[in-house]
This record gives sequence, C-alpha cells and structure tokens, in this order.
Amino acid sequence: MFLDKQPDNALHLLEKIEMADAILVGAAAGMSAACGFDFFYHNDSYFQKYLGEFHKKYGFTGAFNGFYYRYPSSEAHWAFLARMGYMEYECETGKTYYDLMTLLAGKNYHIMTTNQDFQFTRVVPEEKLSAIQGDSRYFQCSRRCHDEIFYNKDMIYAMNAAIDENLCIPSELIPRCPQCGAELEPWVRGYTFLEGEKYRDEYRKINEFLQQNKNGRILFLELGVGRMTPMFIQEPFWNLTYQLPQAYYITINPKDALLPKQLAQKGQAIKEDIADVLREAVERKKKQEG
Repeated sequence: MFLDKQPDNALHLLEKIEMADAILVGAAAGMSAACGFDFFYHNDSYFQKYLGEFHKKYGFTGAFNGFYYRYPSSEAHWAFLARMGYMEYECETGKTYYDLMTLLAGKNYHIMTTNQDFQFTRVVPEEKLSAIQGDSRYFQCSRRCHDEIFYNKDMIYAMNAAIDENLCIPSELIPRCPQCGAELEPWVRGYTFLEGEKYRDEYRKINEFLQQNKNGRILFLELGVGRMTPMFIQEPFWNLTYQLPQAYYITINPKDALLPKQLAQKGQAIKEDIADVLREAVERKKKQEG
C-alpha cells in the first residue's frame, strides 16, 4: 500500500520549499521529540528535573500519563498540572523550530500543529499559526459553561511556588471558573475540550490559507506525525495533495513516514530524524546564499 522514497532528502526538501508558492506545515509530537523534548512519553532529563518527585511518589512514566493519573485530591492533581505547566514555560525553544523558520523565511506559509507545548508560539506570529488541539497556555471551564479561555502563566507560577512537601497546593489556589465556580482545566484535547471561538478561529486561518493558495504550487510539509491521530494532519494532507493539481507532499518521520502509492509522483517520505534533515537543509541554504 505504501512506497518509501529516499533521494537526497535535505536538498530535495530545500528545492521544494524554494519552488513552492505556499507551504502548509503540519507538525505533531515528533517535532518536539526531535529537539530532545520527550517528556510527554518518557522520563527524559526534563521530566526528571521538573517531575521526578511526582514519578517517585506515583510511579507513572511521562507527563502524558501523569496528566491522566487519578490523584487522591484536586490539590494533588493541580500540583502536577502546575509543575508540568511550569516545565513547559521554562523549557527553552528547540533548535529544530528555529531551523524550520529559517527555511520558511520570506515564504508564504502557515503552520498547523497538534502540539500543546506552545513551542511554536515563540517563533511564529499568531496569525500564521493554528493550534488545532488546544494550547497549554490556557485554561477553560471544566463544565464549558461559557466560551472564554484564560491565559494561565501567572496562575501556573503561583501554584508551582506553593507546592508543599506532600506535592499538593493550597485549596484556595485551585483555579476556578469566575462564572460557575467549577474547577478550570487545561485547554487541551479531552472529553470536555472547549471547541469554542478560539478553536474555530484556528481552523478559520487554515481554511483561508488553503482557499487563497489552492491553485498554486502548494507544499504540504508534515513533521513528526505518528499513527495515533492521523486524522488531524496526515490524512487531510494526503487528500489535499491528491486533489490539488499542483500540490506536493513531504513527510519527515524516522518511524512513521508513509507515502501512499497514489501519491508516488506527488510526494516524498523521509524516514530520518527531523532535526538532522532540517539542519542539513539550513546548511545547504546558507551555502547557496553565500
């Protein structure tokens, strides 16, 4: 069903970027993992630095499992959420993100991402970015009683500073909805994820970009998309590449780079480390520019 193609990957990527009239980037967890940020799924050095105490007490592996762990109290749950949020705010921006932006400099592009770690927000203007599965910088009402989301940095830092020796925060610091009094929760994909005005605006930006560029040479660049949720980026990219006459598709993923046979003449699957490919492409670009 699938074909793999392995030409001179960095050069091919650079050529397709330079040739494109428009570039829609779709990035997922593999993008951050390529930077060495694997704390969502493993007990990496960042996890150990910020969440090691929680691992010792509760035994879970990776921040993702910690997010869904059944804590003994809301005070304990919010201590974890606060420390996890603090880790995300304090984590430096990965070099792979800077390399991507170097390659996109001066180009007509938009970026859509399922990542919730807000790495992209540090390097991409808001109008060129769509976080389609939420953004950890915001809280929402857990009851979805209204459409507002709340920027949470001050709350995160205050809660983190108040975590006690039992890995709990004071009850009075638990963030609550100003309208109904229910606990807030991170604005990220889950059973109660708020698909309100902010969510709809993320897709509006994508759809407007596609509408404006569908007849040109549009490059769909997929970075680090795995097989857990292919319906958000990967499958739409395949369909759009197939439908649009001048579209081209590139996926970079050391494990899950897949190219449907129907796109054999309109795409490339690069089964290599994202960081390595983007870094080499940047080096080639700089040499070309002299």
